[in-house]
Amino acid sequence: MSRRTVVVSPHFDDAALSVAGVLARDGGPAVIVTALGGVPGGQVSAWDRLCGFASAEETARERRAEDARACEILGADQVALAHPDVPAAGLRLRELEDFLAAHVTPDTRVLVPMGIGNADHEAVRDQALEALWRAGVQEPWVYADLPYAAAAREWGTASADRALAATPPVRALAERHRIRPVLRIRLEGAEWTVKRRAVLAYASQLAPLACDYGEFLAVPGPLQHELVWAVER
Repeated sequence: MSRRTVVVSPHFDDAALSVAGVLARDGGPAVIVTALGGVPGGQVSAWDRLCGFASAEETARERRAEDARACEILGADQVALAHPDVPAAGLRLRELEDFLAAHVTPDTRVLVPMGIGNADHEAVRDQALEALWRAGVQEPWVYADLPYAAAAREWGTASADRALAATPPVRALAERHRIRPVLRIRLEGAEWTVKRRAVLAYASQLAPLACDYGEFLAVPGPLQHELVWAVER
């Protein structure tokens, strides 16, 4: 499987929320790889209950179906790895490592989450970056996690990357590697329509997200903006 662009999405909705616009402008075959795409372990989490799910199996089945619709809208292939949707800290994401080793070349554009606002995202980021460097990818891209990154007052402005530099995940990565912003996108018109449709495909998530993040789908609003850094080893 040869892909121009691979997006590593910790959970099923993160790629659509954070980089749908990047994918729209990429123009090549793409795949969205959900790292924590398996059945959640143990009891149904408080978040999943807010989404209306009564069992872990129902959660995984419905979220995978939502993700398939979003990927179709975005023109990307869907890969859902079997790692359970549980806290990722301390979890070895072997399937993610194996996927990246098998399907990524030094010429593949790979985007991984920065980890802003979510510890699972940061754990996925660190393991993905290590696997990418082993695969010879010299400059992976790291994207601002939405809607979390929009908590910065400067979000959507030219100084957003400087404001986010003070957050622990960005600061920790910058202490180990050189990072620099490479994409600042504002979505309008048809591009925004595609992103809105993709986000709406994750219907089970919308009400809880609105409770926590307000009018996150508003226009103008936070999801119209996307930010990506390049990371040098």
